Amino acid sequence: MSGHDATDEQWEGLAEVVPLRSGDAWPTWPGLPAAPAPEAETAARRRFVVMRVNVFADAREVAETLMAQIPVLLDLSSAETDVAKRVLDFSSGVVFGLGSAMHRVDRNVFLLAPPGTEVRGKVSGAAG
Repeated sequence: MSGHDATDEQWEGLAEVVPLRSGDAWPTWPGLPAAPAPEAETAARRRFVVMRVNVFADAREVAETLMAQIPVLLDLSSAETDVAKRVLDFSSGVVFGLGSAMHRVDRNVFLLAPPGTEVRGKVSGAAG
C-alpha cells in the first residue's frame, strides 16, 4: 500500500450520500423567471418568439429564451454565412444541453422547442 492509499475505515464518515433533488427544488437561472405554474403552463406553451439573428452576440438571447422554456423560431436568413454557422452551432449545443429539440422549418430557419413541446406538420424535406 502506497502512502496515498486509504482504507475504507479512513474514508468512512468523510463522504455523505445526498439524494437528488426534485425538479421543483432547483433554483432558477439568475435573471430568468421561475418555471410557470402547471395551470399557466398550457397558456405559456401556446406562444413562441421569433428571433432574426444577424450577429453572434444575439445568440445569448436565443439561449436565454429557450432556457425559460419558450420556443424560439430562429431566423438566420439575413445573417452572413459564417455568423449563421456559429449561431447554429451554439444553438445546437444549447438544445442538446437542455434536452430540447431543433426542427428545420425552411432554409436557415429553425424551431428550437423546449422539452414537452409538441410540433406538428413539419415542412416536407425538413430535418428534425
